[in-house]
Amino acid sequence: MSNGLDSPLCAGALAGAASSAVSRRHCETSGFPAAAAPTGNYGIDVNIDTGLLGLSSASLLSAVQNLFVTPLWMAVVWAVHALVVMLQWAFTIDLLDSGAAGGLGRGLRQAQAALTFPWLAVALSVTSVLALYNGMVRRRVSDTLGQMLLTAAMVVGGMWVISDPVGTVGSLAALANQTSLGTLAVVAGGEPSNAGGVLGDGLDAVFATVVEGPWCYLEFGDVGWCRDPARLDRRLRAAALPIADGELALIGCNQRTSLFGVCVPPGSAQAKTLEASARLLREAQSNGAFFLALPANGPTRNSISESGSLLRAICQSSDATACHGAAAAQAEFRTQSGTWPRVGGLLLILAGALGLLLLLGFIVLRLLAAALFSLLFLLLTPGVVLAPAFGEAGRALFRRWARELLAAVVSKLLFSFLLGAVLAVGAIVSSFTALGWWTRWLLMSAFWWSAYTRRHQALGLVRGEVAHRPLRERRSLGRRLAGVTETPVRAIRAARAVGARLSEPGLEAQLRAPRDPTQRPAMNGRGPASADEQSQRLLASEEREQRERVREAPAVGGRLVTLRAQSERVGLQQEDAAASGNRRRALTLAHRGRRVQAQIAREERMLASQRGAAGARGGGASARSRGERLSERAAFLDDQARLPGALAGAGPGVRDYASLAGLVGIGHDEYARLDRSGQRVARLRIDRELALRADLFVAMGEPGALRRGRGRAPSAPAERGTAAGVAAAEELPVVRDLREVAAGRKRYIGFDQE
Repeated sequence: MSNGLDSPLCAGALAGAASSAVSRRHCETSGFPAAAAPTGNYGIDVNIDTGLLGLSSASLLSAVQNLFVTPLWMAVVWAVHALVVMLQWAFTIDLLDSGAAGGLGRGLRQAQAALTFPWLAVALSVTSVLALYNGMVRRRVSDTLGQMLLTAAMVVGGMWVISDPVGTVGSLAALANQTSLGTLAVVAGGEPSNAGGVLGDGLDAVFATVVEGPWCYLEFGDVGWCRDPARLDRRLRAAALPIADGELALIGCNQRTSLFGVCVPPGSAQAKTLEASARLLREAQSNGAFFLALPANGPTRNSISESGSLLRAICQSSDATACHGAAAAQAEFRTQSGTWPRVGGLLLILAGALGLLLLLGFIVLRLLAAALFSLLFLLLTPGVVLAPAFGEAGRALFRRWARELLAAVVSKLLFSFLLGAVLAVGAIVSSFTALGWWTRWLLMSAFWWSAYTRRHQALGLVRGEVAHRPLRERRSLGRRLAGVTETPVRAIRAARAVGARLSEPGLEAQLRAPRDPTQRPAMNGRGPASADEQSQRLLASEEREQRERVREAPAVGGRLVTLRAQSERVGLQQEDAAASGNRRRALTLAHRGRRVQAQIAREERMLASQRGAAGARGGGASARSRGERLSERAAFLDDQARLPGALAGAGPGVRDYASLAGLVGIGHDEYARLDRSGQRVARLRIDRELALRADLFVAMGEPGALRRGRGRAPSAPAERGTAAGVAAAEELPVVRDLREVAAGRKRYIGFDQE
């Protein structure tokens, strides 16, 4: 505190914000509005007799309390103190106020003179050229005028910010600070007019929950006896008043006492400490408040041999392990008998306090980062102000800069909701006195940890990001670790797959390679070992696509509902635009409505096909045997093989490539979603599959197998089954092209290219 980490609600220009009477009293006694006593007084007392040589079993217990319990507990106390003070600074500090932003304004003006002004002429020249091109060459006059006006507004706005950062961004930051404190006061249950007092009282409640209650347990083992004014021990008050008088007597005296120490000069820091301690002793309304008024492990608080100490008053004995009276258990809790209860309680306290420390630390870091980034974005203004002159990309950069600067300045509004909710829930849980202190502590611990682990969801809800997308699957810690270890394995598998794909010969090399019609060709692992295999492959692809359609039917139905609602909204907006005479907007909305209607038509066709697939899967498909369906696919392939394809020079061909896509491992819908290049590659592969089908029948001595009495084959009917028929079958366009390519007389397949 003496080095700058003092509370802004107690000292400096912001001290007036702490208008609460409780906060003012705490500031007078401890210099910290959230603590009723100095932070060092929240240490726990240890009174264990280790014997003359320190070799007894009590020495181990004393070491556990002095080397484990006390340091960990004081670490929690100091961490909470520091975070609460930093949180007060984060909500009250303003780095852009008139006093702190003087150097910022000078720096911005210097950067403007060195960067903005020299390059402004170049930027305006580029803007003029772009405007002439868009307006006169591309004849987009209205768009160009709008872009020029927007560019001018952006440049003027940026120059205004540079010339007066305090009056522009600084005023917005000051308004955001006031509004955030008011929002915090409203959410926490107070009044906006007393925002500083609500902040101080709320953090006072946090400190009392995290530090004062656990201190009572670690000090006495009984939180109710420590904090309940109704259980005040009169012997403590009788012992505390002489101690307060003795402390005041030490100020300016010239004598020594064994109990209270040496005299101190008036007006010194020690004198102020003694005055604050005496005030706390006289104003104490609970048993714990008497002990908190004095330093931990001091003689007036923890000495069992001094007759006027607080411990002697509640122990009523000169032996700390043999106390008697109503408060004997509370007095003996600091001895060796309370060691392991202290250790167990401290572990539970640490587990809960860590959740609050993480939550407060998250809020503090985000607020401080927002304040620092607001300065950073302001320093970028001299360069960003030139960006709008360089077209749409520059204007997009300027908009992003302005959005980030605005978000950094007003982010306190967002975190005020989160902190206000935390304070409100803490106050509600603390009011459940019938549950007992440990039950309330466990509830608060669960809330703190839940709020920290779900902090991003809470902030998203406050920002209005109500998710219409499905939530991510929640995974346990074990599954997350398994996913981390699985990542290298996936990378190795992907590398192997890429290597295998690259090691395969390309399509042109495969087509150039000579092939034996009696053997199965290797074309990316696809090629029929027999004609029946093609039918089985086509049928398997259709069945797989049917299953996918049935599974995706609910999602398609949901998209249809959304699209129809969108179409209705667009129609209403189009009618409003037409009625208001805005013809351009009406035409734009009409075009958008046609796009939505086309998408609805596609989705309806997909839904109809999915319902058909579901019906076929449920009844029609099961009514026929698999052999019958295979026969139908074989007849379909034979019919398609007779038709000219893309390799025959007939453009895209007349074959039903969408239905034949299963031959190359893709479905009907997947083929429709391919681009032109992808569909061309798929057609080439399908044509080759059908050509191989013809070659297989020729190699097996069945040149007429493709016909089977279902129409005209490539050769004439008179040549059926003869050598001429075989030659004619061999002279299919694709076979001829393949032979020419293999011989080196052609470089490409189809289109009669030499």
